Amino acid sequence: MSLPFDLPPANPSERLRARGAAARPVGRFEPYARAPEHDGWDIAEEERLIRTEVSVERPRSAITRNQSPDVPFERSLNPYRGCEHGCIYCFARPSHGYLGLSAGLDFETRLIAKPEAPQVLEEELRKKNYRPDVLAIGTNTDPYQPIERKLEIMRRLLDVLWTYRHPVAIVTRGSTILRDLDILAPMAEAGLVQVGISVTTLDAGLARDLEPRAPSPPTRIRMIRELSRAGIPVRVMAAPMIPGLTDHELEAILTEARRAGAKAASMMPVRLPHEVAPLFADWMERHHPGKAEKVLGRIRDMRGGRLNDPRFGARMKGEGEMAELLQQRFKLSCKRLGLARALPDLDCTQFHVPPRPGDQLELF
Repeated sequence: MSLPFDLPPANPSERLRARGAAARPVGRFEPYARAPEHDGWDIAEEERLIRTEVSVERPRSAITRNQSPDVPFERSLNPYRGCEHGCIYCFARPSHGYLGLSAGLDFETRLIAKPEAPQVLEEELRKKNYRPDVLAIGTNTDPYQPIERKLEIMRRLLDVLWTYRHPVAIVTRGSTILRDLDILAPMAEAGLVQVGISVTTLDAGLARDLEPRAPSPPTRIRMIRELSRAGIPVRVMAAPMIPGLTDHELEAILTEARRAGAKAASMMPVRLPHEVAPLFADWMERHHPGKAEKVLGRIRDMRGGRLNDPRFGARMKGEGEMAELLQQRFKLSCKRLGLARALPDLDCTQFHVPPRPGDQLELF
């Protein structure tokens, strides 16, 4: 296999439960690597269960701006760094390298939370030169990952956005979003929110290995149903599609999502940037050794002979016959199911800055 670098061996003293990665490959910015080494003593080390650790960060700004031609948004917000869902294919894993942490186990066990993000966001919205535009949340790591149930950062962010009548587009696979229907429903009625739900597979066993701490496929279909019943526009995201592993489920995923009430759909073939490539290859060898070469070969066929093609215009779609066939299947299914449309544009005209106690009120 042609991979960016070899993975270190798993630490035998670490016991893993529901984790996607099995090792901590060094980040691409680090000058040194660490690997467990037997010290020669025949003394069995006690295994310890690897638990999730959460650190706190105070962001200097809440809103991140980007100019990528591959994404439909200009500004985004992420309340967490790292993601406990542990999806092995996650393209956000390399972002942990900027913190000096591993894209492997560190990404899913050493999380960074931003509990002050709602206050920082509010200060940004109150600036005189601020102009509203759709704010995308969940474009890097999931805002409704398991620790959100306790920390409620996302809920407080929604409180701020609803108070200011600011439009927001949310991407998630976390069922905690249903907790916030009391905020999301009135926002949807005002044309201020839309939600994308990621469904990678309908196979519960495969999902348990592929996305070990994410909600099950039936739960995600239920999320689409309950959000839709509350009047919230939902887009099903059949992403990523992994050739030779999940791509045969594309039509079934779209069909189930449409039955549940999804109004639109999107699809993206898997991409494996930087450290994600060896992590995914290792996962294939551990869980589907007989399919590893086939799946990795098909990914290369769709990525110009590599496991990732970073070029703008190609990285989200892939290229070649297999990528084109996947796109054709997606388009035909969307047309047949009535999903070949965009969700309604969100309304930026309602944005206003509410007065604080003691502020001078306007006369007109």
